[in-house]
Amino acid sequence: MSTQKGPISQFIEKNYLHFNAAALVDAAKGYETHLLEGGKMLISLGGAMSTAELGISLAEMIRQDKVHIISCTGANLEEDVMNLVAHSHYKRVPNYRDLTPEQERELLDQHYNRVTDTCIPEEEAFRRLQKHLEDVWHAAEEKGERYLPHEFLYQVVNSGVLEQYYEIDPKNSWIVAAAEKNLPIVCPGWEDSTTGNIFAANVIKGNLKASTVKSGIEYMIYLTEWYRANSEGKGVGFFQIAGGISGDFPICVVPMMYQDLEWEDVPFWSYFCQISDSTTSYGSYSGAVPNEKITWGKLDIDTPKFVVESDATIVAPLIFSYILGH
Repeated sequence: MSTQKGPISQFIEKNYLHFNAAALVDAAKGYETHLLEGGKMLISLGGAMSTAELGISLAEMIRQDKVHIISCTGANLEEDVMNLVAHSHYKRVPNYRDLTPEQERELLDQHYNRVTDTCIPEEEAFRRLQKHLEDVWHAAEEKGERYLPHEFLYQVVNSGVLEQYYEIDPKNSWIVAAAEKNLPIVCPGWEDSTTGNIFAANVIKGNLKASTVKSGIEYMIYLTEWYRANSEGKGVGFFQIAGGISGDFPICVVPMMYQDLEWEDVPFWSYFCQISDSTTSYGSYSGAVPNEKITWGKLDIDTPKFVVESDATIVAPLIFSYILGH
């Protein structure tokens, strides 16, 4: 790590001195310290981070070994690739708050699916990927092989069949960076995604067996093996972007190992940061303060804990830029 940081990092250190801005700096420095002391880091991606093109900064984090495993929703897994192959067809709607139900229906009729101010072009994005995913699903089934959802996507990306469609610089795709490194990924609830729906439709039609794509339970087994192999020494940190299953599922591996497996000497997560605009409310997990996780056996009393209550599309690229020394 360079001693002299670049202009973005210098700006952050000079100006981000209080409140959520200071929490951002504290979290970034804590992340940096964790890595310098030999720790590993899990990043979880909730929300629509891939649609927000987080790959521009996350791909470089992957290439520079600043993240060692990713947990993400099925939507974030597929949408990075969709942006890669259909970027020019996306449509931005800055005045989305003013749309009438009739205008929303017009977007659907034009094959646009809206995520806040960004419309995903259904035909170009989904269908360009669909044929190639179906090919690897069928190929595996014919050989009697089964893979996890991200492993099938890696097969497609690494084969080069999508390169004919690339519409952005592939260095800005986090999935391309992850596939090149064979980065471990956990994708709980993959069924809740467009590609998951496409696979389900193939199973219902009798084209494929449901067992060809490995399940969420198998993801927990995969994560357990990874955590056991990587949690010695400084341990593994947990950097959570937004809430939901991409954060809830992997953080539970620690209590599962010592409560349900009854293994001894299971280390707690050794760093924790959450970027979220969820406020603390009755029964909310996403808005819960980190100390609540102590009672669930996920974090320890002295685990460094950070919460940045702000928009992750603003905060995450800044923290990544600081860690990268930009």
